[in-house]
Amino acid sequence: MSMVSVNGLTLAYETHGSGQPLVLISGIGYDRWEWHKMVPGLTEHFTVITFDNRGVGQSDKPAGPYTAQMLADDTAGLIQALGYSRAHVLGHSMGGYVAQALALSHPEVIDKLILASTNFGGPHHIPVTPEAMAVLTDVKSDAVTRFKNGLVVSTAPGYADKNPEMIETWLKWRVQNPIEPAAYQAQLAIGLASFAESACFEGKLKQVTASTLILFGAHDKVVPPGNADLLAREIPNSTIEILPDAGHFFPIETPEAANAVILKFLSE
Repeated sequence: MSMVSVNGLTLAYETHGSGQPLVLISGIGYDRWEWHKMVPGLTEHFTVITFDNRGVGQSDKPAGPYTAQMLADDTAGLIQALGYSRAHVLGHSMGGYVAQALALSHPEVIDKLILASTNFGGPHHIPVTPEAMAVLTDVKSDAVTRFKNGLVVSTAPGYADKNPEMIETWLKWRVQNPIEPAAYQAQLAIGLASFAESACFEGKLKQVTASTLILFGAHDKVVPPGNADLLAREIPNSTIEILPDAGHFFPIETPEAANAVILKFLSE
């Protein structure tokens, strides 16, 4: 793990492999651990850059609220600080908002773009399912139960039962790496702000010039895969891939399948 100064704050990052740079942007509340299952396969072909967004992990945690543009500027600064002029960029969930902002405001730093398990915000996206909403907004259960229930609803049906060791590893990671409430709320503001029609990406994405892969899990209840079609209608040079055995957290559920799709897209 290394540190770099970007936009007046310090970001923690790691690089692995060699070749063209591929930057992975994590979702809300997650640091670079989110990618630990995908990185080994990707590093056979690319220099993979994972980092902790502001507010999580070992990066600085300035007072919020944060915006997608703030984190997009951080990402552009990271790419340039590491000596690259351009990179492939993959943003997952909240990281997908960041990647959209990056593609619109810093198109010069993006080679190919991957938008994963995300939406364009505003009043016309397909929202979280009622089932997932009920679990993710539960305030009555204890913290461990809430987190476990969140993993069950955020992964494909049966994943948690079939992979109890991974669920326990996931829980152990969260217990050992708690996110501070203020920092979580600062990141949460990114998604909440996107609900406003004036702040969403719909109507703006036609400006995206990068070749774009839109990647979803078929069983995503947090960001339903119907959002993939909505994004594709907005982004001129885009294709859709749906991972049949994954939910919202495909980087951990089906890393090999995700890597295969990503490598095919980036090699074309």
